Amino acid sequence: MISILEASEGTLGGPSLAERMHLAFSTEGKLAQSPQFEYRPQQQRMAQLVAGALEKNKPLVVEAATGVGKSLAYLVPAVEYALEQGRKAIICTHTINLQEQLIHKDIPIVKKIVGPFHAELLKGRSNYLCPTRLKNAYSHSGDLFSSSETAELQLIEDFFRDNPSATLSEMDFTPGARVWSLVCSEPHACTPRRCPPGSGCVYQDVRRRMADADVLVLNHTLFFTLLASADEGPLADDTNFIFPRDFVILDEAHTIENIAAKAFGIHVSESNIRFELGRLYNPKTRKGFFQSLGEQDGIREVSQSIGMVESFFRTAENACKFTGPYGKEFRIREPGLTEDTLSLPLQRVARIAQKSGDAAKSEGQKLELLDIAKRLANLRVAISAFLDQSEEGHVYWAERSGGDNKVVSFHSAPIDVAPKLESIFFTGTKACVFTSATLGVGDDVKLKYFRNRVGAYKAQAETIESPFDFKKQMKLYLVKRMPEPGRPEYQDAMVEQIEYFLGLSKGRAFVLFTSYSQMTALADRMEDFCLDHGWRLLVQGRGMPRHQMLHEFKKDTHSILFGTDSFWTGVDVPGEALSNVIITRLPFAVPDHPVTASRMEYLEEQGLNSFSEYSVPEAILKLRQGVGRLIRTQSDKGMVVILDNRILTKPYGRAFMASLPDCPTEIVG
Repeated sequence: MISILEASEGTLGGPSLAERMHLAFSTEGKLAQSPQFEYRPQQQRMAQLVAGALEKNKPLVVEAATGVGKSLAYLVPAVEYALEQGRKAIICTHTINLQEQLIHKDIPIVKKIVGPFHAELLKGRSNYLCPTRLKNAYSHSGDLFSSSETAELQLIEDFFRDNPSATLSEMDFTPGARVWSLVCSEPHACTPRRCPPGSGCVYQDVRRRMADADVLVLNHTLFFTLLASADEGPLADDTNFIFPRDFVILDEAHTIENIAAKAFGIHVSESNIRFELGRLYNPKTRKGFFQSLGEQDGIREVSQSIGMVESFFRTAENACKFTGPYGKEFRIREPGLTEDTLSLPLQRVARIAQKSGDAAKSEGQKLELLDIAKRLANLRVAISAFLDQSEEGHVYWAERSGGDNKVVSFHSAPIDVAPKLESIFFTGTKACVFTSATLGVGDDVKLKYFRNRVGAYKAQAETIESPFDFKKQMKLYLVKRMPEPGRPEYQDAMVEQIEYFLGLSKGRAFVLFTSYSQMTALADRMEDFCLDHGWRLLVQGRGMPRHQMLHEFKKDTHSILFGTDSFWTGVDVPGEALSNVIITRLPFAVPDHPVTASRMEYLEEQGLNSFSEYSVPEAILKLRQGVGRLIRTQSDKGMVVILDNRILTKPYGRAFMASLPDCPTEIVG
């Protein structure tokens, strides 16, 4: 295929992809034909860098600040290269917002530039309804579901009859976990053979289109799942990622270390085990596959196992020294937290499920039972691996969650993911690009901190500055006189300062917190203040989903949003609706979380200062993310307020200041 970006002398001996990207993003290039095009040398440079990395089959780490237009800067060369070389471009993001932006906004623009190509968005399997499983669930609904669950099954069928290509997130109601688990796509029952073309199975249709697609858009978690899962195939050999000869671009790459650590660890919960057992038999409703088959031995074993689950996890909980009734994590430093009284009961149930599946006359029931047997076997292996702490270099911990803080789960994660990521991405001749608006800390222009965290020790690293004029668009306020957080007058001072700066911006503000309890306490105190000024106060965790909060915030231009962790990053509110970002505290990670603590200990063992080598850089990256919510376009203007005086009084404050945009700064009080 000869692309419209191809030089007149043809492909043989013509200009390189990087040279063609320089032209494409210039004032004389194809992009310039669009009235919306705005020449940005930063965007042009990034497109050239990406093109060069792809042509040379080399890794690239590039920080592209807000305003560079990095999506087009990597999409245009990636698509062009994929089409020319017959290779698949895999684009990975962290947030659903960016995935949908790429598919619905950016990729249509790219098609106007390079010509037609095939792009697909893939979500995780469990987001898709499987018509085959829905049909099977209906045929055994009397034995599997209570009357309310059967009604929910009808609602699911009604919705998908009217919206056949929809996914779980697009439904107008949220189905219960148990019902959805029996109708969503799963490898055992939702297969190309059982869900052939014309069956209406959206997941298998997407998978078939994937094979022919030039570009795939995934999220990071799904990428790592596919990387590790042979039954999701087709997997490539060790010189590529998921498909033969593919290449990958990871946007929002600042999240990769934590995503990878979770992907490479153990996760098993009390509720998950109860859930799988309950699919076989629920003693309260007397429903399930064993009930359907009249499998009395199975019913007895499940009933006994449910009691063993309760006993095992309560014993484990008592062995953990959780800090009070509200303590959520406890690090487990030695093997043998408690006796493994659960593996044998799970094994007995799994064997009966396997035997029942082999004997089942219904193909649907057979596959469901064999799948549950496999899941129970995997849970048994995970429990054993956790109690034995069989993985070297991992940190192990227990968590409590749920409304009454009584649901216990076990977790592990590698303390250092860099060696694993290095072997996946940065050895051999693999083309991959890691990019984000925030990868650097302080004056770290070669992104050494980030590269060391992800194993990109020898990868090319570049920093591209924002084209925004922060000196004209943004003002920074630093508040010097603030009491220490533990002092009684601290809350009063916080309320006073937030009210003052909200007055300057007439609402229209994000107030970002590092503590959920502090956020809710201040929100309670400021309700009347906001009401008196006619400003709507939106508070995270008070019943409204995150996406709806953002929608309401954008709609009401003088509203105020109080948010914690998830509002520091991945949120895009251009225009006057967001004119003020108030940072209540420098976002240092809680040092006693097992993963954070283990990473800091690991650095100390190497003779390094964990605070300066880990805590400060991580907090700088998070602060940069929070500050980056303010200026999203060339016309945006506003203020950033930092209420934590440590940025002025502590030696490490200089590193925080060096990482912020160059803009007018006023020290208050």
